[in-house]
Amino acid sequence: MLSIYYKKNNWKIVLLLVAIVIGAVSLYYTSQIVHNIEKQEKKKMLLWARATRDLSSNTDLDQNQEFLLDILRENDNIPVILTDDNLQILSYLNIDPLQAEKPGYLERQLVIMRQQHEPILIEPIEGIRQYIFFKDSDLLYQLRYYPYFQLAVISIFLLVSYLAFSVSRRYEQDFLWVGMAKETAHQLGTPISSLMAWQEYLKSTTAEEEQEMVTEVGKDIERLQTITERFSKIGSVPVLEPVDMREVIERGMGYMRKRASEKVVFQIETGDQPVMVALNAPLFDWVIENLTKNALDAMSGAGTIRLQLCTAQKMAVIDFTDSGKGIPAHQFQAIFKPGITTRKRGWGLGLTLVKRIIEKYHDGKIFVKWSEQGKGTTFRILLPLS
Repeated sequence: MLSIYYKKNNWKIVLLLVAIVIGAVSLYYTSQIVHNIEKQEKKKMLLWARATRDLSSNTDLDQNQEFLLDILRENDNIPVILTDDNLQILSYLNIDPLQAEKPGYLERQLVIMRQQHEPILIEPIEGIRQYIFFKDSDLLYQLRYYPYFQLAVISIFLLVSYLAFSVSRRYEQDFLWVGMAKETAHQLGTPISSLMAWQEYLKSTTAEEEQEMVTEVGKDIERLQTITERFSKIGSVPVLEPVDMREVIERGMGYMRKRASEKVVFQIETGDQPVMVALNAPLFDWVIENLTKNALDAMSGAGTIRLQLCTAQKMAVIDFTDSGKGIPAHQFQAIFKPGITTRKRGWGLGLTLVKRIIEKYHDGKIFVKWSEQGKGTTFRILLPLS
């Protein structure tokens, strides 16, 4: 059975790859624009340097000089510093004059300019060499970092949207889960009442040697009542009562032992001292039942199921081990997701329900402690002691 969970993960990967491609294309396109603007600014500065040189060597106020002045005026956004051959600052342009008055500010700007671009030499005029230093304009600087800002904003928006959608979807799933559970409990009520009546009838009409069979039927009816009670509690805050975990385990495993193959060996180790835990017994019986059914399926009806109970650091520790086919390491987390199952007719909800009961209703923890393919699996449950 192809897991719905894996399908969902595949879609997430596809969407992530699409987002990466879109981001990469956006960055590449913007980098090309930045590169072109950078080239244009460099050409503009070369032209500005020639105009500065020609203007310095031209003493006639003619039309050509006015043209050169127009070129110089066009640079209204690129920061420029003019120095002599000894890098002594002669003048500057497009730099905040209030900042320029601060000691060392122009020198620091000169260092930045030297790091960004090679200086432009103004051909010597009467033996005087001058250099033009410049750095990227504010527009180019902003454009260079804009794609990253844009991607960050889009990523935050998508993350918030995804979280909101996930919360909404989880609420809808919980609502549907609760509705189906309560409806199931309601539907089971009528046939159970009928079965109880038939059981009483059979008690009075069945021969004494067949009364054991009637008793076992009664146990199954009680089990159905327990299942009905479980479903009716889904979505409600369960009532937790201090109980001895040993008794709950013995009762639950005893029921499952009678209904398992004779080829399955049950080993129950609960110790001699009471282990008191605040528990909702009908719900925890469901945990034992689901873990046992999973183990029986993993062992194909033959093998060993071992349950060990102990205490450590104010926690009740339950290790549930089977000798089945094991779980791949990459599925240790995934198996608790809805839809994960190796059975052809399974829905993959058993371990999801177990995790919900342990962690949401009992403030505990369940995880795969150990698993090796072909050798078995150990689930560990941690519950606070009362």
